[in-house]
Amino acid sequence: MIGCLIIHGYTGGPYEVEPLAAYLRENTSWHIEVPTLPGHGRKLALKNVSHKKWLHAAEKALKQLHEKYDQIYLIGFSMGGMIASYLAAKYKVDKLVLLATAGKYLSFKQILLDVGEAIADGFRGELNKNKLYLHYKRKLGEVPFKANLEFLKLVKYTKPYLKDIDTPVLIAQGQQDSMVPYKTAYFLEKEITSKRKEVVFFERSRHLICLGNDKDALNTMIYAFLTKNK
Repeated sequence: MIGCLIIHGYTGGPYEVEPLAAYLRENTSWHIEVPTLPGHGRKLALKNVSHKKWLHAAEKALKQLHEKYDQIYLIGFSMGGMIASYLAAKYKVDKLVLLATAGKYLSFKQILLDVGEAIADGFRGELNKNKLYLHYKRKLGEVPFKANLEFLKLVKYTKPYLKDIDTPVLIAQGQQDSMVPYKTAYFLEKEITSKRKEVVFFERSRHLICLGNDKDALNTMIYAFLTKNK
């Protein structure tokens, strides 16, 4: 029996990875677990939540899967990718998938392009159709400054564990990602010491890679990676 743990990103929730989770549920008999990290979800409550609580919650979910399932697949998106890497270094995991993983963050060049596109949509009176604008508009004012510091602490804490990962890993990255520079994929490939590593770029995808234009191709690629030579 196979258990698959999917970990969402910072200030997000299971909805960020729902198309992937739904695809795997429809096409496999695996148990798919997508926990909501403390303070996250549709309604954010990050005021007094530390990065240690995020790590502990994900670790607890993984331990519970280990109690019930023979094989474990681990998928992490954005900050969830760093959490997944940390867990893969500490525990037995059969395969690891890292999506737009925040080993580094903020591509200022792409941010300027995104802002320019939002401004253009504003002039056309179509700002409310700009998916990126709508997604981040909701979060303005909901994320305390301290929570951003906790995010940075988590990235710093988990980075050293990359060199301890020896499980097969798939690294997927959107080339138009304004939060995580696409070159981060190369950084992850270099730092992770697994013998089997695959890196794939999606030209049309931004940070929310599981919700973007390439989501169907992404889903099938992840499925192929996880089911290969099992």
